[in-house]
Amino acid sequence: MRKIYILIFLLAISAGIYAQNNKTNSKYPFANSAGKLLQTQGKLLIGGYGEVHYNQPLNSSIKYNGILDVHRLVLLFGYRFSKRLEFISELEFEHVKEVFVEQAFMQYRISPAVNIRAGLLLVPMGIINEYHEPTAFNGVERPLLDKYLIPSTWREIGLGIAGTYIPLSLRYQVYVINGFKSYDKGAFLLNGKYGFRKGRQKGAESFITNPDFTAKIEYFGMRGLNIGVSTFMGKTQSTLFNGLNPMDINAKKLADSSVVGIQMLGMNFRFSRQGLQLRGQYYFSNVTNSSEYNLFADNQGATGSLAKTMQGWYLEAGYNLFRLLPKANGRLIPFIRYSKLNTQQSVISPVIKNPDYNKTIITTGISWFLNKSVVVKSDFQFIKSKSNPNYSTTFNTGFGFMF
Repeated sequence: MRKIYILIFLLAISAGIYAQNNKTNSKYPFANSAGKLLQTQGKLLIGGYGEVHYNQPLNSSIKYNGILDVHRLVLLFGYRFSKRLEFISELEFEHVKEVFVEQAFMQYRISPAVNIRAGLLLVPMGIINEYHEPTAFNGVERPLLDKYLIPSTWREIGLGIAGTYIPLSLRYQVYVINGFKSYDKGAFLLNGKYGFRKGRQKGAESFITNPDFTAKIEYFGMRGLNIGVSTFMGKTQSTLFNGLNPMDINAKKLADSSVVGIQMLGMNFRFSRQGLQLRGQYYFSNVTNSSEYNLFADNQGATGSLAKTMQGWYLEAGYNLFRLLPKANGRLIPFIRYSKLNTQQSVISPVIKNPDYNKTIITTGISWFLNKSVVVKSDFQFIKSKSNPNYSTTFNTGFGFMF
């Protein structure tokens, strides 16, 4: 694993050296859809993004149906009550039939470096959880790391501060939030198969026993380069604490067994300059009390498979071929991404590692940006696990937009 750290570090440093001669302290350039909305003028703020996908599993001996899907359509609405007070919301329609509120927060501007936020907030872990618009990443589908380890789109209710300090080229976010739920009315929600994904509360009648903490800091002082470090620390939430008598020792012990502690660390970088694109992510999660949680699940007839640690990383490279054609419009970017994902990096007895959860993923394809707001994508995704040396293959294509 030390080799992974060294490789990511060297790539980030190399990108920094390459960008050093083009240093800039201009306005923070890496804004997501909500961030761009906050930068627009006027009182009523409107934006949106969406994507339509086609996914076709490929197998020489078995035929599969392809899947056509309006994966998501997202509408953003905001309102500026005054020069300092703003509201931002993000409404998502998934698979045509599901509706979610992805963000809904108030922001009070004290200065560019200090903004107070409260409401339904994106947890600032990694890249994709914040920058998940289809024009913000290569590949038709979001990386699997950002599905199970940092389960995008992960949002929780909370409050905190965020800002950009231009003199040091730093952007930061610090929030106290509601966290994952691990147990909800008989259901054990965290496991080896799905990682943390089923623990998201999404602000929907969410419950809280323990407040959690998350923070992120990003450096953007070199042109085209962004380096970020993020963390999440806290305990999960459980319905067994609702109505609990603190004097009932057995009930309290049972409730404690339904909760785990989670400590996450994320490191990432993005670099884009003269047609070259590089990015990388690394996530590590430590889970405390996992043994007691799994034993409790086993005793209740569920299968406890939550790991002690989870880990994943990827490196990606791409190049805009239209840089070689001065009269070409838009961007044409072939890319390749190599990923490792293990939702059972280490386990504690009685859990036995499942090799299916230790995956290698290779994604390669092309992104054709008709302009900065519309992209057509195609890729092949190859996945294998430790239990099967053969790659499964899926062809994906589709289009996305953002405005």
